[in-house]
Amino acid sequence: MSDKLIKSISTDLYINGQWQPSSDGACFDVYDPATEQAIASVYSATAEDALAAVEAAHNAGPAWAARSTRERAEILRKAYELMVERRDEYARVISREEGKTYAEGLGEVAYAAEFFRWYAEEAPRSAGKYGRSPAGANNIMVQHQPVGVCLLITPWNFPAAMATRKIGPALAAGCTTILKPASETPLTALMLAGLLEEAGVPPGVVNVLPSRRSSVISNTVLGDSRVRKVSFTGSTEVGRVLLSKAGEKVINCSMELGGNAPFIVLDDADMQVAVDSAMVAKMRNAGESCIGANRFYVHSSIIDEFSSRLAAEMSSLKVGPGLDDGIDVGPLVNADTRDKVEQLVDEAVALGAKVLTGGKRLHDCGFYYEPTVLVDIPQSAEIVNTEIFGPVATIMSFDSIDEVVEKANDTIFGLAAYVIGANVGRAVAVAERIDAGVMGVNRGFISDPAAPFGGVKQSGIGREGSQEGLHEFLEAKYIAVDW
Repeated sequence: MSDKLIKSISTDLYINGQWQPSSDGACFDVYDPATEQAIASVYSATAEDALAAVEAAHNAGPAWAARSTRERAEILRKAYELMVERRDEYARVISREEGKTYAEGLGEVAYAAEFFRWYAEEAPRSAGKYGRSPAGANNIMVQHQPVGVCLLITPWNFPAAMATRKIGPALAAGCTTILKPASETPLTALMLAGLLEEAGVPPGVVNVLPSRRSSVISNTVLGDSRVRKVSFTGSTEVGRVLLSKAGEKVINCSMELGGNAPFIVLDDADMQVAVDSAMVAKMRNAGESCIGANRFYVHSSIIDEFSSRLAAEMSSLKVGPGLDDGIDVGPLVNADTRDKVEQLVDEAVALGAKVLTGGKRLHDCGFYYEPTVLVDIPQSAEIVNTEIFGPVATIMSFDSIDEVVEKANDTIFGLAAYVIGANVGRAVAVAERIDAGVMGVNRGFISDPAAPFGGVKQSGIGREGSQEGLHEFLEAKYIAVDW
């Protein structure tokens, strides 16, 4: 069924409501990370195609912005309903092109669809405000107006959710969009284009440009003065480049960038809660998550018990193709990602780290790496100071709250963090001292469309989700009025 499903997806570009090949006819292959085999060939957009998408979005903007918020909300609600109806199809495609298990694919689809529903409900609530000037000289009117044409750039690890998390609020706000999906996972984005058209999104409001020429697309779109917003999820390194380019024309930016999430287990932690939360925070999508737990700091009085129990849980996981029955962990997305994980672990071991379970790649075919637990890791090891993006838990000890807070904050990143402790007040007090935009206390799953998501320091600018996510795509206009 999955091969037939893949073949049913259009592999053209989607511009101005039309499916069309790239201007030069160039294509690129999409690979199944479980088999390393090509499953589709997708057209690769050019600079000419990017300008056509900007033109389409610009022309469609006034009419879409003029639609009532209720009309836009009803279209988003329809998109939600269609996505839920087709969750099996989306989960299978996500598994084939990204590698996650079918169960995780279903979870992502549910999460992704919820952004359409959430922003369908938030769209009518974007009204401005009115008041009298404190001096009494005039009335103050504030209107919220759409930013305009938006470039949305999404990563491969959550190809549905990262797209809907941006498209949902952009459309609710009255903006038009150009979506550039990751070249590893364009099929999900192309499916969404068709779904949104079916839901009633007019031509030009959503344009989808798969391409291997990522810098050409972003430079072309951001170089056009008609484009007023870029929303990017990806690495801090690429984010810096995009910020620099956007700065040339002072374009509104939202950036959800890299992380190096600490997971702190206090001395009074419930061990079962700690291990269960750790498994979720670490192993979601095989560790390929920007909010995935990266550094485990465990109080020295309980580190041995926590380490052995986590290692036992990790070693029990079944690794294999995501669509196979009974699989807990799928392959990593590509060879580069797997090789990076392998290099980080090998270097840490060479520096003295001890492997409690795992520690090597699996299988001759597919980009698999064993669920791994490391202890006794020196602070100088690169694996402590970079985003692993794989199924590897690094465990280190601490003795005092001040010590662990200092260690947790000793990074350029500040996206997510976790604290586990039976005394919730004490755990929250620790969480308040951590430099992070999103926190989990006594839980490993923290993503929610109703909550603001984003980082501090070099982990990002702005927030997605919640009401804050809608306001990222709105401009406040103040009008002084006498009457």
